Amino acid sequence: MNHWISLLQQYRIFAVIRAANVSTAYKMAIAAAYGGIRLLEITWNTESVELLIPQLVAELPHCQIGTGTVLNIDMARQAIKIGCKFVFTPHVDQNLIQLANHAHIPIIAGAMTPTEILQAWQWGADAVKIFPIKTLGGQEYIKCLKPVLENIPLIPTGGVTVDNTIDFLKSGAIAVGISTDLFLPQAIHNQDWQKISDRAKLICTQVEEFNQHINQIKGLF
Repeated sequence: MNHWISLLQQYRIFAVIRAANVSTAYKMAIAAAYGGIRLLEITWNTESVELLIPQLVAELPHCQIGTGTVLNIDMARQAIKIGCKFVFTPHVDQNLIQLANHAHIPIIAGAMTPTEILQAWQWGADAVKIFPIKTLGGQEYIKCLKPVLENIPLIPTGGVTVDNTIDFLKSGAIAVGISTDLFLPQAIHNQDWQKISDRAKLICTQVEEFNQHINQIKGLF
């Protein structure tokens, strides 16, 4: 999964899309992609997700379209069948991890504690989602985890904002998942998709600058 890790290190941002109806979810995805975000997670409990994801895969070939909130084997099998490029789960489930591994689909298992994180990694998760990061202490929690779990790619979600994304990356996260602070409820209500695209552009610019800084540091050694 070296290619997967390279994608995470390049793009850094998952736009987490959860909507009441398929039309809104579609417009959210297009707005995020237009703003430069290339990793789009459409939660499995989104209306008509089994139709939406293949449509987005076809329309956004430059993006990696996957799903989240995958709770069981049946959901995972359907997600793989319709062409998801990655799968997020909110929990650690060995059977789900093995299924994704067998299908060669990256799986990001959700965990809170060091024990859960290590278990997910040992069972074959390609990265571990730390959720809900706001409740767990934010960037400080990631900073505490990295010295002892340094080889495990961590992706915090549930409290990531446009303003604190880079702080999470500096703390050791390989990528982040962002939802509400990207898809502002008022902007969605007003169907102000340009505002969402502008926020996506802002966060992508920050990530590009962060990556350039990291590459400059690597070039010194």
